[in-house]
Amino acid sequence: MGKFVVRNTNTGIKFDLKATNGEVILTSEVYTAKASCLNGVESVKKNAPVAAVEDQTQEGFETQKNPKFEIYTDKAGEFRFRLKARNGEIIGTSEGYKAMKSCLNGIESVRKNAADSETVVEE
Repeated sequence: MGKFVVRNTNTGIKFDLKATNGEVILTSEVYTAKASCLNGVESVKKNAPVAAVEDQTQEGFETQKNPKFEIYTDKAGEFRFRLKARNGEIIGTSEGYKAMKSCLNGIESVRKNAADSETVVEE
């Protein structure tokens, strides 16, 4: 089982969802308040398991309703995904992947790990 790690940064507080192997599979934005960050964790737990996948790398892709995972390519040409909540807000983003299959595996890992992962707050 994975875990959400909530930690302070120089500019605020954020969370990472880590897979069982310790790899970071989803990273949040930086929040100004701990309560907001913990709400973000709850949003991932609620939305990730039911989110559709929208592959924006395909020409003429079909737009999905929120919540959804959006797959896109970054400036370096790597595949990434972001998880959007029902209200359209981005609640987490992935690292870059060289292969689409790896990106899709990352989405499945978030789905699998999100709902049952414990939340650890580093002080």
